[in-house]
Amino acid sequence: MTEETREGTAHSRYEALAPHRLVFLNRARDCATLTVPYLMPPEGMTSATTLPTPYQSLGARGIRTLSAKLLLSLFPPNTTFFKYDIDDFLLQKMTGQDGMRGEVEKALSARERATLSEMEGAQLRVAASVALQHLLVAGNFLLHTPPQGRVRGFRLDQYVVKRDASGNVLEIVVKECVSPTVLPQPVAEAAEKAMKDKGGSEDKSAELYTHIIRQADDWRVYQEAGGLVIDGTQGTYPLDRCPWLVLRLASQPGEDYGRAYCEEFLGDLDSLEGLSETLVEGSAAAARIVFLVKPNGVTQVKVVSKAKNGDVAVGNAEDVTVIQAQKQADLAVAQKQAQEISQRLAYSFLLNTAIQRSAERVTAEEIKYMAQELDDALGGMYALLSAEFQLPIVTLFEARMEKSHQVPALPKGIVKPTITTGMAAIGRGIDLKNLRAFTADIVQTLGPEVAFRYLQPTEYIKRAAASYGIDTGGLVKSDQVIAQEEQMAQLQQLVQTLGPNALNQMGGMGKEVVKGAVQQSVGNNGSNSNPDQGQG
Repeated sequence: MTEETREGTAHSRYEALAPHRLVFLNRARDCATLTVPYLMPPEGMTSATTLPTPYQSLGARGIRTLSAKLLLSLFPPNTTFFKYDIDDFLLQKMTGQDGMRGEVEKALSARERATLSEMEGAQLRVAASVALQHLLVAGNFLLHTPPQGRVRGFRLDQYVVKRDASGNVLEIVVKECVSPTVLPQPVAEAAEKAMKDKGGSEDKSAELYTHIIRQADDWRVYQEAGGLVIDGTQGTYPLDRCPWLVLRLASQPGEDYGRAYCEEFLGDLDSLEGLSETLVEGSAAAARIVFLVKPNGVTQVKVVSKAKNGDVAVGNAEDVTVIQAQKQADLAVAQKQAQEISQRLAYSFLLNTAIQRSAERVTAEEIKYMAQELDDALGGMYALLSAEFQLPIVTLFEARMEKSHQVPALPKGIVKPTITTGMAAIGRGIDLKNLRAFTADIVQTLGPEVAFRYLQPTEYIKRAAASYGIDTGGLVKSDQVIAQEEQMAQLQQLVQTLGPNALNQMGGMGKEVVKGAVQQSVGNNGSNSNPDQGQG
């Protein structure tokens, strides 16, 4: 263990950077209070602290729905969210021959599946789900991908970060509370002494700090507790393979931390919370039943209070009245305003209730169009998450598998991963929408007969399949196969028209043409047709 001055320790850097985080932390707690309180609990919360309970559940339902939608869009199940791209010129130069793209892409596809399997084993999807919820509520989250084991996550109140003017991370300090028993003896004693100096008890958890600093050519990392650096924790990472990913949902120039999605709708969430509280308490007050008995009346109070349902009592009905709030009109105004705010929030959080408008008849195409509009609104989120989350996580798991010799290392500068979900999927959807609009416009303007003289159906099928991300190999017939099938159909029709002796009349040349066409069609299609079928 090595002793450092307090000014140079990770603890001092954490304390120095914490005030710059305070504004973002308070904002995150405000958003969490109105949505999912346990995502960013109040300061000083312990296991015995009771979290606040919102009066409405729309915020929590919106966070759950939107985070699930983002998770399925960024990390779709049973398929890879990335693929390896290789340049044709570099491929030919590396292999020294043409026609090798298919073999290379087959090997790269196997590597993609192996990487995805490693991610599933490390429970990346679980960590990503939690990260997306925090990004929506707090705008920030820290992910750690260790060389082995599961991916870990840290809330905004557990780390600080420093960035440069371009948004690149320069420094990260992570604070964890651990048991002193897991620390080396000298460090544990120093940590316990530090806790006593701060007024804590002896059995309180020790503060463990992890300091990650960006240098000119790499990252430097070490851990400390009680002002002592722990031996064996010092190390370095390559610049492009730092396992600590500081995630943001929305970035602003000059800010070290990101902004939350809920922050944009904090006004509506706060207003809905206040109106919901008013409606709940007002409804409870209006539902309260209190009987008043006239002081000088003949009806006694005990007769009214002790009377059961169906009892016969002596008294005057005019002596007894019921308190009524008479606030139905006021509560109706609050309820109408709450419904309007709920509709706006449901649209913002992509809830199904916002897609279908209030009408007797709503077409399926209208619902599909509105759903596509909502998907397009997530483009800004996808762009930043692709650059700061998806691509780095692929690089980290590649390095992890290469280090454990599960996959061989790829040649540098030749093969690179590209993200195929999120923003890329939205781009393919826009291409497909434009393709449909163009062809529909041509058909409606010129008519089907004229339009199909200029449009090529096979090319349309290929482009539509590319927009859906579907490989057409072995699925769509080629132009040569279609031409051969049309030729065979014409010959068969000719035989049926002229009769069984048509080929005999055509001579040996006609028989050879039919037999060759049939054999070529069988070879291309893999069908079991009989070549002698055309001879009637």
